[in-house]
Amino acid sequence: MRKWGFIVGGLLVALLLAGVVSNFASSHPDGLDSSLREGCTFDADDEITGGSCPAQQEQEHEIGGPLADYGIAGIDNDFLSTGLSGVLGVLLTFAVAGGAFWLVRRRQPGAEHATRPERTDPAATSGG
Repeated sequence: MRKWGFIVGGLLVALLLAGVVSNFASSHPDGLDSSLREGCTFDADDEITGGSCPAQQEQEHEIGGPLADYGIAGIDNDFLSTGLSGVLGVLLTFAVAGGAFWLVRRRQPGAEHATRPERTDPAATSGG
């Protein structure tokens, strides 16, 4: 039972971090975004106005989907959209990982009822 408490506790912490704390993450570009923007000039709205950088060839997500851009499509509240997408991501990851561990953990038929070999006292068998 201690194992399940650890798993549930970890899941709750991950859900809290994904649902609430993720909204307070930095909105500044990460290293990849920053390096792709080197060499370009930007206006006050952060739109490219000149220069030459790889970010000029940026396109919309090819796949898109309901969780593109760290939010849920159709929800206008950014805080709620980001939090729910984080929670959904944690639950999907937990489900896939849990399923994979369950498949790997499967035992051979009858292995659960096998008896353990009895332990012997080394002092009793050494003749001493």
